[in-house]
Amino acid sequence: WCVCIGTCTNMLLCSPQGKVNVLKLKFRKLSVLLSTFIQFSFLQMMKFAWDNYKQYALGKNELRPLTKNGHIGNMFGGLRGATVVDALDTLYIMELEEEFQEAKKWVEKSFDLNVNGEASLFEVNIRYIGGLLAAYYLTGEEVFKSKALELGEKLLPAFNTPTGIPRGVINLGSGMSWSWGWASAGSSILAEFGTLHLEFLHLSELSGNPVFAEKVMNIRKVLNRVEKPQGLYPNFLSPVTGNWVQHHVSIGGLGDSFYEYLIKSWLMSDKKDSEAKKMYDDALEAIEKHLVKKSAGGLTYIAEWRGGILDHKMGHLACFSGGMIALGAEHAGQERKQHYMDLATEITNTCHESYARSDTKLGPEAFRFDAGTEAMATRLSERYYILRPEVVESYMYMWRLTHDPKYRQWGWEVVKALEKHCRVEAGFSGIRDVYTTTPTHDNMQQSFFLAETLKYLYLLFCEDDVLSLDDWVFNTEAHPLPVNHTNFKASVQ
Repeated sequence: WCVCIGTCTNMLLCSPQGKVNVLKLKFRKLSVLLSTFIQFSFLQMMKFAWDNYKQYALGKNELRPLTKNGHIGNMFGGLRGATVVDALDTLYIMELEEEFQEAKKWVEKSFDLNVNGEASLFEVNIRYIGGLLAAYYLTGEEVFKSKALELGEKLLPAFNTPTGIPRGVINLGSGMSWSWGWASAGSSILAEFGTLHLEFLHLSELSGNPVFAEKVMNIRKVLNRVEKPQGLYPNFLSPVTGNWVQHHVSIGGLGDSFYEYLIKSWLMSDKKDSEAKKMYDDALEAIEKHLVKKSAGGLTYIAEWRGGILDHKMGHLACFSGGMIALGAEHAGQERKQHYMDLATEITNTCHESYARSDTKLGPEAFRFDAGTEAMATRLSERYYILRPEVVESYMYMWRLTHDPKYRQWGWEVVKALEKHCRVEAGFSGIRDVYTTTPTHDNMQQSFFLAETLKYLYLLFCEDDVLSLDDWVFNTEAHPLPVNHTNFKASVQ
C-alpha cells in the first residue's frame, strides 16, 4: 500500500493545477483510511495472540498454540506470567483497555516473586523488570513499580563475584549464582552483563538506592580496564579474573545488546553519559574496520570474528544493528552522520533480503555469505523462524529516521507472511523451515512476539509522536523507558 501512496503522491504533483486540491483531499482521506486499517490489523493480531494466551495459558510463561496449553520453561527461575508482563505496555499502547486491565489484575493478584529456581539474570531483567518499569512509567500504577523494585533486589546477589561482573544464573530464592554450564570456563556473557544498565539506573532512581547504579557502573570500569583485541569486545569474560576467556566477537547472539545499551544509555541520560557514547563510537569503529564486509552480490553484512578468523554469517539477532547504527548516526558528527546512515541502510537491506529470498518471506535464524550463497541459511539447523523482532525493529527505526516508504512496505510484507504461515487456530507459532511454503510449526508463541514484534510493527505505522524517540528509549525487549527530561507519566497518545 505504501507503493500506492507514493505513486498517488507523484500523480498529485503532475496533475493539472485546478485538480490538485481535490486530489490532495482524496489522498489525505485514503491515507487516513489505510493507516486506520493497518493499525486495526495489528490490534486484531495482538488481541488474537493475547486472547488465546489468556484462554489456554494464563499464568504460564508462554502459550503452546497447537496443543492449547501453557509452557513454563527453565529461564525464569520459577517466575510465571512472562507473556503477561511482556505484553503489558503493548496492550496499553494499542489502547486494548480491557486486555490491559486483565493483565494488570494478574500482576496484582497472582504474580508471585517468592520462588526458587534457576533464573537467567538477563532474561528476568529485560522481560520482567523492563516490562514492569515500562508499565509503571506509562500508567503511574504503583503495583508495577513495587514489583520491579522487589525483583531487582533479588538479582543483586549475582554480582557477588571478585570483579563485580555478575554470573548469568541466579536462584531467586537463595541468592546463589553461577555461570551457564555451556559458557567457556565459567565465564559471563557480554550481552548478558552488558544489558542491565538501562533498567538498573531506573531502579536506583525509583528506589533512591544507589546500589543498582553502582553495580552497572562497575561493569563499565572492568570493561574499560581490560585490553580489547583490535578494539573489539569478545563475548566471554571471567567474573573471577576480569579477563577475556575466548576471542569470539559477534554482533548477533552473545554480544548484540551490549552495543545497543551503550548508545541507548547515552540517549537515556539526555546525552550526558559521555563515557557510554565514547565506548559506543570506539566499538562501532572497530566493528566497521574488522567485521563489516560486502558480498560479491553487493550486500553489506557484519561477520563474526573468532581470534582473527572471520565467519561470514549473520544471525537474525544481529539484524537489530541496522536500527542501532541509524539511531547512533542521528547523533554522530556531521562528517560521519551520512556515512553511518548509509551503513544502517545497507545492513537493513541485507536483512530484508534474508526475508525476501525465503519461500515464506520470513527470515532464517542465521544466513551466510559463502560458497556462492548470499543472505540464505545453508544449514538445516539455521532455517527456523521463532517470531523474532529484530528485522522489523530496524524497519521501525529506519522509518522514523528517514521516512522512506519502503520500510513500511517491507513491514507489511512481514505482516502478511506472519498471517499466512505463523497464525494457527489458537495463536501464533514459529516455523521450522522458512524455505518451504508448507512449514511445520514449533508450537510456541514466544512472549517477545507480543512485547517486540507486534509492538515494532504497530509503531512502524504510527505517527512519530507515539513513543517519540526524543522522549523514550526502548530496552532490548522493546519496553519503553523515559529519557530523563521526560515527564514520567507522559501519555503515549
